Amino acid sequence: MSASTTLEPPPPATEPSSKNNSGSLSAYLGQNLRQYGMMAALVVIVVLFQFTTDGKLLYPNNIAALIQQNAYVLVLAIGMVMVIVAGHIDLSVGSVVAFIGGICALLISDHNVPWLLAVVISIMIGGLVGCWQGFWIAYVGIPAFIVTLGGMLLFRGLAIVLVGTTVAGLPTSFNDISNGSLPNALGFLGDLDGLTLVIGVVAIAGLAFSQIRARRSLLRNDLRVEPFAAFVAKLAISVAVIAYITYLLAESAGGTPIVLIIVGVLVLLYTFVMNNTVFGRHIYAMGGNLPAAMLSGVKTKRVNFMIFVNMGLLAGVAAVVTTSRAGAAVAAAGQNFELDAIAAAFIGGTAVSGGIGKVTGAIIGAFIMGVLNMGLSIMNVDPAWQMAVKGLVLIVAVAFDILNKRRAK
Repeated sequence: MSASTTLEPPPPATEPSSKNNSGSLSAYLGQNLRQYGMMAALVVIVVLFQFTTDGKLLYPNNIAALIQQNAYVLVLAIGMVMVIVAGHIDLSVGSVVAFIGGICALLISDHNVPWLLAVVISIMIGGLVGCWQGFWIAYVGIPAFIVTLGGMLLFRGLAIVLVGTTVAGLPTSFNDISNGSLPNALGFLGDLDGLTLVIGVVAIAGLAFSQIRARRSLLRNDLRVEPFAAFVAKLAISVAVIAYITYLLAESAGGTPIVLIIVGVLVLLYTFVMNNTVFGRHIYAMGGNLPAAMLSGVKTKRVNFMIFVNMGLLAGVAAVVTTSRAGAAVAAAGQNFELDAIAAAFIGGTAVSGGIGKVTGAIIGAFIMGVLNMGLSIMNVDPAWQMAVKGLVLIVAVAFDILNKRRAK
């Protein structure tokens, strides 16, 4: 019997080639359905409003306005992702934005502080607010929901006391943070802003280099990578989107908005923090399994404290952006900002139960909300119905997340 039986040696373990990748590709897409579903949803929403608004949505000036109007959501959503991934929530950021925005405006208008120094002081005050809330959450043990709910009332009251009605008369250079664009230092290529084109090319090259380098690093260490077809498709779509947005901005009246550079730097910085630092891994560990993280030596109190300090700093940045956008500080500023940030995080794939979420996903979620706002505004839809649509989108996104988890189990 043994003489008539031959055993084939097992094939070497290698990365699946593209020709036999169909099974692994479908499995990968199934496991990442939420991520790609949100990207597809953003594309569908853009196409839908481009059709229903007779092409007005993607006017170059509208794209620049979309970025400028939603910069505060983009900034706050970055910090909110970290908070939610760790298993918490922050209901106070809107009130903190109003409070710090009032301080910033008063420093500039009433105390003649140079606007750049006032910006730095405002962000530092945001960090102190984060220290205050982080202390009660991390070291006293009060749930973040209660602490930030109290902070929502506390800082809204302080904003009303400080600002009163309106603090205006802010310098143009300060207002340009959110309303201005980078100077056209490289001239024009036809009708296109040269500096914007250079920034777009650099962004595309940087994205391609970082993605290819990260994939090669995973392969060298025999770690799991996404199927090659999915990698190429995702990179090609990302490059096409960046190239198209670059073209539209280069054709707009001002070119690259200043606030886009601020948001871009923050996205790159916090993507690196969440993916490549011990602090980021500890946040995911705590949200995924808190008891296991504590047994593994994660200093959960310090991590929780730093998460809310960071949220305060980003609220300070959002306060500066909001105040410069309005050209004044008002006590009612920041209304529902916390809801916009939370919705952007959830729509972008952050899990309600914590442990799962990406900065880039939150940015996609924020743009979905922004496109909905702009598209419905162009169509002259009543603001009440706009709120109803956004609420419906949030419920559908969270339901999709829950159903996707059940299907995976």
